[in-house]
Amino acid sequence: MDQGNNSRRIEFVLQGLSGSRELQLFYFAFFTFFYSSVVLGNLLIVLTILSEPALHTPMYFLFSNLSFIDLCLSTFATPKMIVDFLKEHKTISFDGCMAQIFFHHAFAGGEVMLLVAMAYDRYVAICRPLHYAAIMNVHKCSGLVMGSWLFGVLHSLSQLVFTVNLPFCVSNKVDSFFCDIPLVIKLACTDTYTLEVLMLSDSGLMGMIFFLLLIISYTVIMVTVRHRSSVGMAKAWATLTAHVTVVTLFFGPGLFIYAWPFSNFPIDKFLSIFYTVFTPLLNALIYTFRNKEVISAMQKLRRRQ
Repeated sequence: MDQGNNSRRIEFVLQGLSGSRELQLFYFAFFTFFYSSVVLGNLLIVLTILSEPALHTPMYFLFSNLSFIDLCLSTFATPKMIVDFLKEHKTISFDGCMAQIFFHHAFAGGEVMLLVAMAYDRYVAICRPLHYAAIMNVHKCSGLVMGSWLFGVLHSLSQLVFTVNLPFCVSNKVDSFFCDIPLVIKLACTDTYTLEVLMLSDSGLMGMIFFLLLIISYTVIMVTVRHRSSVGMAKAWATLTAHVTVVTLFFGPGLFIYAWPFSNFPIDKFLSIFYTVFTPLLNALIYTFRNKEVISAMQKLRRRQ
C-alpha cells in the first residue's frame, strides 16, 4: 500500500525526441505545423460531411467518425509534446501519465473497431448491394460507432487496471514523448513478465488478428470488384485502395511496437510519432484527395462561406 501511494506521488521524466536545443526548436515549429494541419483537416472533413446532405450515407458517417477519432488520437499527447520542446525539464505526474495511457489505448482501440466497421460497410455495399439500405440503417451505423468507442474504453481499462497499482521506485525516465505501457511497466520495481505477456496478448496478438482479418476481407472484396466491370466498380476500387492504405498505415507501426513488448528499439518513439501525428493527417488526405464527392462538398461549403 505504501509503495502504491509513493508511486502516485512520483513524476515521470519524458526524455522526448532529442536533447539538442536547436533540434528541439526545429521540432517545435515542425510539429506545431503538422498538428495544426491534423486539427484543421479533420475538423473540415467532419464539418463538410455534416453540412452536405448528399454525404449523409453510412460510409461517410463512419468516415466522419474516423476523422474525429483521428483528431482525438493526435490530441491526447501531441500538444504536451509541442510544449515540452520549449522546456528544459519535461515531466508528467503519475495521474497524467496514467491518463495518457488510458486515452491512447481507448482512441487506438476505438479506431481499430471503426476500421472493422468500415470494412463491413464496404463488404455489404459491394457484395450485397440490394440489401445495403436495409442492413446499413441508422440504428446499425450508430451501434457500430458506439460499439467502437465501448471496445476502445474496455480495451484501455484492461491495460490500465494492471498498470495503475505497479510500484515505481527504480527509475522515472520514460524514453519517449508520452507515457505508453511498454515503456512505463519497465520502470516498475517488481517482476512484470506476466504483465508483458498480457500486453502481448491484449495489444500485439489482438492487433495482428484484426489486421489479418481486415486484409483478408478487403482482398475478398477486391476480387469481387475485379470481376465486375463498370464505372461504379471503378469508384469502389478507388475507395477500397484508400481503405487498405489507411489500415496498413495505422496497424503497421502499432504492431511493430506491441508485438515485441519485451524489447525496446530506438525506432519505437518515431513509430509512435508516425501513428499519433502523421497517420491522422494522412488518413484525411487519402480519403479526401481520392474522393471527388468530398472535394465537391468542400467546394460547396467554401462558396457558402
